[in-house]
Amino acid sequence: MAVKALNPKAEVARAQAALAVNISAARGLQDVLRTNLGPKGTMKMLVSGAGDIKLTKDGNVLLQEMQIQHPTASLIAKVATAQDDITGDGTTSNVLIIGELLKQADLFISEGLHPRIVAKRFEIAKEKALEVLEQVKVTKEMDRETLIDVARTSLRTKFTTEIADILTEAVVDSVLTVRKPDEPIDLHMVEIMEMKHKSETDTTLIRGLVLDHGARQSTMKKRVEDAYVLTCNVSLEYEKTEVSSGFFYKSAEEREKLVKAERKFIEDRVNKIIDLKRRVCGDSDKGFVVINQKGIDPFSLDALAKEGIVALRRAKRRNMERWTALACGGTAMNSVEDLTPDCLGHAGLVYEYTLVKKKYTFIECDNPRSVTWLIRGPNKHTLTQLKDAVRDGLRAVKNAIEDGCVVPGAGALEVAVANALIKHKPNVKGRAQLEVQAFADAYSSIPKVLAQNSGYDPQETLVKVQTEQAESGNSPGVDLNTGEPMVAAAAGIWDNYNVKKQLLHSCTVIASNILLVDEIMRAGMSSLKG
Repeated sequence: MAVKALNPKAEVARAQAALAVNISAARGLQDVLRTNLGPKGTMKMLVSGAGDIKLTKDGNVLLQEMQIQHPTASLIAKVATAQDDITGDGTTSNVLIIGELLKQADLFISEGLHPRIVAKRFEIAKEKALEVLEQVKVTKEMDRETLIDVARTSLRTKFTTEIADILTEAVVDSVLTVRKPDEPIDLHMVEIMEMKHKSETDTTLIRGLVLDHGARQSTMKKRVEDAYVLTCNVSLEYEKTEVSSGFFYKSAEEREKLVKAERKFIEDRVNKIIDLKRRVCGDSDKGFVVINQKGIDPFSLDALAKEGIVALRRAKRRNMERWTALACGGTAMNSVEDLTPDCLGHAGLVYEYTLVKKKYTFIECDNPRSVTWLIRGPNKHTLTQLKDAVRDGLRAVKNAIEDGCVVPGAGALEVAVANALIKHKPNVKGRAQLEVQAFADAYSSIPKVLAQNSGYDPQETLVKVQTEQAESGNSPGVDLNTGEPMVAAAAGIWDNYNVKKQLLHSCTVIASNILLVDEIMRAGMSSLKG
């Protein structure tokens, strides 16, 4: 063998052996993720080397956290996580369908059919499946009710029904809040903060910002309503010079003058802020809040507190960017020389919340363009699980708005594709009919797994749903509470169109590529130590 002649230590698997290795890897990954699919799917516990526990049923998290050593399994995992990066969902389905396609192909290849022919026929079946997807999709106005159904469908596959239903409306509201007409939706404007406190049902959406620190002065107000807000990036403390320099003085009087000059420089800046506060607030009860990216020294904090100003120092740059004109309006100022009332934002309520030794500042606004998810939970793995679920829910809503259409869920699309391919089979000549049937069987594995994970007989459930579709002409899915067919659209179970489209493309391409591998070589360069 050529490779063995060049490198005697090379490990080689050829033809049937190579295909068997690849298919067994895909089937192994499929078996791991099979039980996760759907709202009734079970969870996996991941334990890190340090003993940290993570409970999840999210395929994306599992594939990223698991240590996958087999190269083919690792390839499938990367494709599935890429699907999640692009569309936000469909990871588990991706792995299941790839595994099922390879299983079906193995039957034909073992009988002597060439892998190239199988791969080509899979492409033909995929084109037909894409046509069915275009027919089944429902184009409708993405009103709040439809988006709530989309978010609920996504969240219930990640979390328990009770918690998913609590999060659903807040997920939709957060996307609608940051959405701007005729512009792409920027989900970076939705901040997700964790607070290890209370239970997951106490997770809330704050229409504004939550800062993970409070005022550094004990006499400052803890709660301010109807407040003007000045955001700035101005140093209100004595700073060392940027170049190496020193000051020399001959007497105590000269030193005193130097200290006063330094102090006056900072005081002038503070007084300009105080003057602006007096101008805009006058004798009214309106509050005034300063959020500064740089430091504020104790003397400056005292001066501001005496005027009833709440000052927050060392705010994170990310919060400053989200704040300006997005959360509560206003302009971020880099100097106090040109302060005018026009540069101020407005907040309906600013208050401080203390949890054990940590302080949080809540800034709630009237018409924000940026919101904050405050995720609460009793322990770290609950917080992580909630965070992943909320991110997936946000992307599901974003996809629905950008697509302008949705697809019936609960396995309805998969059953429709399988039935359409079976009807299309007589139009295909020769042995190609077998591969079209194989593609239909592979795709119908999704409703079978959904039924199996809910405790019902997969074959019986699939036959019921296929019969219902043939008789009614609707797109029924599987009712996971009864195991009977149901109209997914009427039940408000919607999947994302672009997730299903991407799924069809990526599954077929990867399955075809793996089938066409006829030799696996582990022939890397050996180390110099011999």
